[in-house]
Amino acid sequence: MNSSKENIGFKKELGLFDATMIVIGSLIGSGIFIVSADIARTVGSSGYLILVWIITGIITLAGALSYGELASMMPFAGGQYVYLKESYNSFVAFLYGWTMFLVIQTGTIAAVAVAFAKYTAVLIPWFSSKNVLIDLIGIKISAGQILAILSVILLTYINVNGVKEGKLVQNIFTVAKTISLIGLIVLGIIIGSNAQVIQQNFSDMWSASTVHLKNGIIDFIEPLTGFAIIAAIGMAMVGSLFSSVAWENITFIAAEVKDPKKVIPWSLFLGTLIVTILYVLANISYLFILPLKGDPTAKDIAGMGIQFAAEDRVGTAAAHFIFGDIAVIIMAILIMISTFGCNNGLILSGARVFYAMSKDKLFFKFAGELNNKGVPAKALWIQAVWISLLCLSGSYGQLLDYVVATILVFYILTIVGVYILRKKKPNAERPYKVFAYPVLPAIYIILAAAVSVILLIYKPDYTWPGLIIVSIGIPVYFIWKKNDNK
Repeated sequence: MNSSKENIGFKKELGLFDATMIVIGSLIGSGIFIVSADIARTVGSSGYLILVWIITGIITLAGALSYGELASMMPFAGGQYVYLKESYNSFVAFLYGWTMFLVIQTGTIAAVAVAFAKYTAVLIPWFSSKNVLIDLIGIKISAGQILAILSVILLTYINVNGVKEGKLVQNIFTVAKTISLIGLIVLGIIIGSNAQVIQQNFSDMWSASTVHLKNGIIDFIEPLTGFAIIAAIGMAMVGSLFSSVAWENITFIAAEVKDPKKVIPWSLFLGTLIVTILYVLANISYLFILPLKGDPTAKDIAGMGIQFAAEDRVGTAAAHFIFGDIAVIIMAILIMISTFGCNNGLILSGARVFYAMSKDKLFFKFAGELNNKGVPAKALWIQAVWISLLCLSGSYGQLLDYVVATILVFYILTIVGVYILRKKKPNAERPYKVFAYPVLPAIYIILAAAVSVILLIYKPDYTWPGLIIVSIGIPVYFIWKKNDNK
């Protein structure tokens, strides 16, 4: 297990409020404003749309509460990486860290950075992805990609200057976007609600169906019954789960949290609970404003509904009924704030995993060094370089699709670790023990495993490539170990 000596040099700057802001800020990006469109197309009813978000919230809360026990036992830099190492071995931990660096953390940051640039282009069209600045040997680099990379560099620079600076940015942007999301929900229910739409959406809440498209128009609508509904819910949860991951990022920076044995479990609980409530309320607000069902060929926002909101921008479509034509600008600003704050938390925390791997001689040696501000500056910069390459490649979105099931597998393995460590180390100090043990961790494992199996069966294109990415790490691990022995 990491000794406390490894944490010497880190500065304990984060309290409960700061830690909770990191959890909330890492969770809320742009997903809540977009993915409900795909969910609505997949399940086809208001009841199941809300149920998907509720199940996602239950899974997230169960996972976060289970991680709380591990965090209270091992409040060290690296978080989940450390838990996997102690529960299993360095091999399993390396595969997690490898996938984190290659895709999970860096790919998410790249996707969020490009989303930031995309919505900046609404205000400043010059930053459009269509504005190609460099076209060299078939490689096209747009103004949007450049802005995405610059945002990553700026946030990395801020965090290199100390965790105190990073938390300030995090707190400001997380508070701003949380208040804005609450405002959108309240205004949507009070001002934007439409009695006819509410009647339409809630009169028949449980008639599930899936929309099948062909050449951008509805080919046919398939009614769902029995197990087909369960399968549809599992497939629909790809988007909601992606909007609800990264809560574990606070565990990565445990060495910089004041009284981490108490603060981290509380921040995980409060942060995931608040976001779960906001996500469910946001979808109820959408259903008060927009018809769930729509037609992609419709000429107006109401006709397209939630299912076919332009470019899946459900948040913008809903805001249109509250603010009018200026909604596009308001939502662009909100999502810019949301994505910028989200990436700050991801950048701040992710580098600590690579720092912990370096300390175990499973990553570049220089990544395990702290600068005079007490942060792993070199790990932050190498993370930024890889993110920038992913932004330029344009392949981050596809890579993220590939690792949906993989992320769930690592979550499951980590929570199984709660049972393993209860047996391996029954007398270890546990300032916080997971609520309703052994039932609550089992709920997460069962639900997450069910979603993984559904994805494996019904969306193999999303799952097998992710497993291949993880498996590539197997020879890399042994090469690294061999070089270390030399």
